[in-house]
Amino acid sequence: MEHPVTCQECHHHHKLLERARELMPGDEKLFELAEVFKVFGDSTRVRIMCALMGGEMCVCDISGLLGMTGSAISHQLRLLKSHRLVKSRREGKSVIYSLDDQHISSILIQGLSHIEEAQP
Repeated sequence: MEHPVTCQECHHHHKLLERARELMPGDEKLFELAEVFKVFGDSTRVRIMCALMGGEMCVCDISGLLGMTGSAISHQLRLLKSHRLVKSRREGKSVIYSLDDQHISSILIQGLSHIEEAQP
């Protein structure tokens, strides 16, 4: 098995390292970011977020679109809401869900663009 190519001499690129240190978020922020990406790691949650890219929807609409029970959708929406990926508002007796902000759409669009570029 071949080993990856590494530097033969250990000479640090001090300016690059300094820049990387400046740009590196703190451990707490990195942990939070990793947790958000874990939420994106479930295809049902990604489907829900993609559905909400088209606009606000109630649980009944989402469950009908995805062919899942309202209970299953509600469970996933609670998780998405706890990570500030979706938000909700009351409209009479209904709860209406939407993406929390434009960043969520951007993440989804960028991810889709990335996988489409990678395909032969």
